[in-house]
Amino acid sequence: MTRPFRFGVIAGGARSRAEWVAKARKAEELGYATLLVPDHIAVGIAPLTALAVAAEATTSLRVGSFVCDNDFRHPALLAKEAATLDLLSDGRFELGMGAGYLPDDYTQLGIPFESAGIRVGRLQEALQIVRRLFSEETLSFSGKHYHIAEMQGVPKPVQKPHLPIFLGGRGKRVLSLAARFADSIGFGFAAWDSEATEGTPEDIAQRISWVREAAGERFEQLELGYTIYQLLDMDEKPRGVSSQSTSVSPSFHALSGNSDKMIEEIQARRERYGFSYVQVSERHMEAFAPVVARLAGR
Repeated sequence: MTRPFRFGVIAGGARSRAEWVAKARKAEELGYATLLVPDHIAVGIAPLTALAVAAEATTSLRVGSFVCDNDFRHPALLAKEAATLDLLSDGRFELGMGAGYLPDDYTQLGIPFESAGIRVGRLQEALQIVRRLFSEETLSFSGKHYHIAEMQGVPKPVQKPHLPIFLGGRGKRVLSLAARFADSIGFGFAAWDSEATEGTPEDIAQRISWVREAAGERFEQLELGYTIYQLLDMDEKPRGVSSQSTSVSPSFHALSGNSDKMIEEIQARRERYGFSYVQVSERHMEAFAPVVARLAGR
């Protein structure tokens, strides 16, 4: 089954309430399905509070974390916050979760930036806890990293059986977790010169095969997508980047050409790989809007 396209805007900054509300309303007006906020310590605004304000200021726009660093919050408390936001937004919240990847976030908080294996192990347990608290009346859980004793999962999300969970990644273990516990998966590939070899058709097919294998029968229910960080002109110069800036190599996280060319490429990616959910950074929100207008929901 071919999923219809939907598009999200990743936005993490505002100098005032008025600026943030205007940004949310502009995303809704331009036809974007979701407004997404990252979760970092030193930059941007706090995701859950910002998303609550954005939901209140709009009527149909969905809001989501992109993504909540699992090590910043106990998963039981995150589940409560997420369910509350879903309730108060009338079922418009999407919970993005991740294992954390920026050492500076951890340094500033004074917490250890442990190995990827440990961080992903915690994320695996957290995903189980969150999903179960969304649907079960009482949860007891005993794992390597978390222990919960007869906790009531209140409030419950509006969306059933649970609010959508988004998980993104590049490695086999994280993508396999996403296949088992998430509803929407963001595929990561290199976007910069130093790693320009990634994102080849073979590389993409390998990652999808990991997800397919881990998901089993639920693979057809999963939404697959990716993020666009660069919109390139025909000469492959990033829009909004000065001529003095270093050039950026094309990658899976870039689109080039006019709207027709971009639409052709996005459609080809869906036909070949099944990718239907595309996110763009806020600096490209208006430039990318003509593509959204022609493809959203189709």
